[in-house]
Amino acid sequence: MSRELVPGVTVLGNLAIDIINGAPPSPGGCASFAGVALQAAGGAGRIVAMGAERDHALFDGLRARFGSIVQILRSESTSSFRLDYDDTDHRHMGVQAIGPMWTAEDIELADPMTTWVHLAPLLRTDFPADTLAALSARGHRVAYDGQGLVRADRLGPLVEDRHFPADLLADIDILKIAEDEAVIIADGPFDASTAERLGVEEILVTYGSEGCDIYIEGAVQRVPAAWRVLDVQTTGAGDMFTACYVAHRAAGHDPQRAAESASELVARELDKRIHTGAPERA
Repeated sequence: MSRELVPGVTVLGNLAIDIINGAPPSPGGCASFAGVALQAAGGAGRIVAMGAERDHALFDGLRARFGSIVQILRSESTSSFRLDYDDTDHRHMGVQAIGPMWTAEDIELADPMTTWVHLAPLLRTDFPADTLAALSARGHRVAYDGQGLVRADRLGPLVEDRHFPADLLADIDILKIAEDEAVIIADGPFDASTAERLGVEEILVTYGSEGCDIYIEGAVQRVPAAWRVLDVQTTGAGDMFTACYVAHRAAGHDPQRAAESASELVARELDKRIHTGAPERA
């Protein structure tokens, strides 16, 4: 049933335990990076994440930094990934643990009250089509990170393919896809015909330091990156970009302005990493 919602965005997703280049476990998942984006964008914003209670302590810094905008729900498991970087732009990933599947009941427990909800799946099974339909029935507009389309729910080396169920796209209003994911989904170069086939009203294809393409109503617009930040580890950059983009769209900004604002945020945060040497999560 539709309800009275406030302009803003709620980010929903699983917590993740990341092991980067063999280092000790660190907080991962969109929840670990979206806070800075929501703060920068302003407006109503909230993050609700799920993970096993035994792992919550790893995310204490996240809750201490962002306070009441972060809520962590209990589940039976926590997603976990191994990330090994050849250099700053290329990585090999492995799935070490599969996190929970969000149900309509979990949505009611999270109880988002914003006009927009951004879903940040880590694997294809995180948010099934029935859960997206439940969000739509509540009156939300839905943004979705396209890594959830291509990442199979399988332990071991990460398997990416385009065998996602077609009904997963039925209730998505904004789809964000990284360049490598776009190639998998299109089975080749991603273009306007691919966007039309997917049937999502607004599609962003991101190209890192080269900017992004926005597909709307058969037209495509390139929005350059704010500035290039090279030789830096980029974990979480896509999460920050998308959360910021959706927050600006929720505030009524047009796609170009939203993309420009999101790009500036990411560039600033990556610049910080040059001096610290690591992603800032909390």
